[in-house]
Amino acid sequence: MTDMEKELERFYEVCRDLESGKVRVAEKTDGEWKVNSWVKEVILSGFRYGRLTDMSQGCFPFFDKDTIPVRTFTAEDGVRIVPGGSAVRRGAYLAPSVIMMPPAYVNIGAYVDADTMIDSHALVGSCAQVGRHVHLSAASQLGGVLEPVGALPVIIEDNVFIGGNCGIYEGTIVRENAVIGTGVIINSSTALFDATTGEYIRANEKGQIVVPAGAVVVAGSRPVSKGPGAAKGIHLYTPVIVKYRDSKTDASVVLEDLLRD
Repeated sequence: MTDMEKELERFYEVCRDLESGKVRVAEKTDGEWKVNSWVKEVILSGFRYGRLTDMSQGCFPFFDKDTIPVRTFTAEDGVRIVPGGSAVRRGAYLAPSVIMMPPAYVNIGAYVDADTMIDSHALVGSCAQVGRHVHLSAASQLGGVLEPVGALPVIIEDNVFIGGNCGIYEGTIVRENAVIGTGVIINSSTALFDATTGEYIRANEKGQIVVPAGAVVVAGSRPVSKGPGAAKGIHLYTPVIVKYRDSKTDASVVLEDLLRD
C-alpha cells in the first residue's frame, strides 16, 4: 500500500468517525475548548489527494473532489432535512432531532448537536461546532476555520439564539444562552462593547472574541474619535451587549420550541 493509499484510508476512517460523532474537531475539556489539530490534518489530506469529478445529481450539476461527496441520510438517522436544495458534506455530524430548512449548507468537520434548527440560507462552515438547542436563523453564517490546523473553529454553545443575517467568524466563541440579534457581525477584529459595564471585550491571546454566557447582543456603532472621520461624524460598526438574558428574553424566543414539533 502506497503512502497516498494509507492516508486516504485514514481519511475515510476519520470521516466515518466524524459523521457518527465519535470524533470531533474541537471539544470542551475542563471548561476550555481545545482543537484536535490532527483531525484537521486528516481532513486536509482528503482535499490534497482528491480528484475533481462530476458529482451531478438529476438536474443539479456540481463538481468536487471525489474524496468529499455529499452526505446521504436515512429516516433512521432522525435528522429532518426539508426538501429544497440543502446539502451536508462528508465528514459533518448532525445529531438526531436536528432540523435543516432549505436551502442550507453544512461543511466538512462541522458538528451540530441535538434539537438545533438550521434555517433557510444558513451556513455551518467547515469545522464549526454547534451545541444543543441552538437556532441558526435564516441567512446567518458560521465561518469555516480549517486552516491553520491549530486554530479553534467557530463555536456556538448550547441554547444560543442567532438572529437572521448574522455572521460569526474567525474562531469566535458564543457562550451558552447568548442571544445574537439580527444582522450582528462578530470577528476577531471587531471589539464587542458591553453596555452593562462600559467596557470593550476584545480578542483574547488566541485571537478570539468570546461572547459571554447569556449576553444579548445587537448591532450598534461608535463614533470615530480622531481624524477627518471624527470631524464628519463618521461611526464604525460595533456589536453591543445591551443586557444579559432574563425571563423576558426567554419569552421572546419561546416560539422556537413550537417550530420544532
